[in-house]
Amino acid sequence: MQKPIISVRGLSKKFILNHEGKEQYTALRDVIASKALNLFKSERANLKAKGKEEFWALKDVDFDIKPGDRVGIIGRNGAGKSTLLKVLSRITEPTHGRITVRGRISSLLEVGTGFHPELTGRENIFLNGAILGMSNNEIRRKFDQIVEFAEVERFLDTPVKRYSSGMYVRLAFAVAAHLEPEVLVVDEVLAVGDAQFQKKCLGKMEEVSKNEGRTVLFVSHNMIAIQQLCNDIIVLNKGNLIFHGDRAKGMIEYEKLNSRFITDPLSNENSIEFKLSSGDRINPETVESNAPLRFSINVFSRKNYGKSWVNVIIDNSDGVTVGHIRNDWYDQALFIREGENRIEIEVSDISLVPNIYTVWVRMAFTEELIVLDSSPLYVEVTGKHIYGKVAYATSWKIN
Repeated sequence: MQKPIISVRGLSKKFILNHEGKEQYTALRDVIASKALNLFKSERANLKAKGKEEFWALKDVDFDIKPGDRVGIIGRNGAGKSTLLKVLSRITEPTHGRITVRGRISSLLEVGTGFHPELTGRENIFLNGAILGMSNNEIRRKFDQIVEFAEVERFLDTPVKRYSSGMYVRLAFAVAAHLEPEVLVVDEVLAVGDAQFQKKCLGKMEEVSKNEGRTVLFVSHNMIAIQQLCNDIIVLNKGNLIFHGDRAKGMIEYEKLNSRFITDPLSNENSIEFKLSSGDRINPETVESNAPLRFSINVFSRKNYGKSWVNVIIDNSDGVTVGHIRNDWYDQALFIREGENRIEIEVSDISLVPNIYTVWVRMAFTEELIVLDSSPLYVEVTGKHIYGKVAYATSWKIN
């Protein structure tokens, strides 16, 4: 049986947060009294008394990753994603737990990490490569490939302090990707680059994984990028690992963390709650390709917007839109009024080929040109349908 390339057991990471206010004058007698009292207090109580707090960024995390896996690490802000990568990359030490890595790790966690602003792009390739563990001969051998991939040849002899953040990312990713590590770790930094370069980076990560058998750990909030690259998903929430496994089910677990948000009616914001139903199942993980579906949309509006439109959008795993269901295409009048508005759409046969789909709603309040998007739902369509056409809505109910 193949051994995991990364094995994590009981991994925890604690930080101490400071909440101290304005410093006050303290007499010697106060210090002596405080030290005496601390002898009888717990560590947590002592921290609280000092205006400090324990924060567990990771709590008892366990998982194994097989060689060649492309693992997406997702979760809401503050879930512990970046902390996990920093611990795996040995940038920071864990508080508890054990990590076993069978191979060399190359990490791209922050824009320009390991770059010296006064050095040129050429000089920083050698500097950053050495920091990542490449030999001088290895850097020279791969130098032309790195420059070509980064698309910075024109600025190669310019100090990197004059580079844009996108150019930083291009060069940093190019060096990390050509290191030939057993494990490539990439944080959200690719979001800085343009769409074309992001696509190029995703293609490179897929290439090194599929063709060269390397393992990729990828943190991103871009679910389309996660769908395109990853075959496995780790979902974190408040430092806890709540899912590790199949991509489709992982994205569904992630979606459950995001409020499908009709929000506080007392707030001054417009909001959407969007649900998908199949039979008596609400937001199911899987549906049959010929299953009837119901889309339920609640729109909370802060004022009367009048004539508007709603569009249910269905995207495939490549991010290509394969279906629209719009009220104006069905001669269905929609007037958004202050308060809660309910819309129900039924489709007798979803008619999609097997795949993972992202389903979301876009509202447009036409009088003020306001556009409002819902949070996405992820669903896996199974069955034997081969046409891939979304059927027409069979009924509408607008209140």
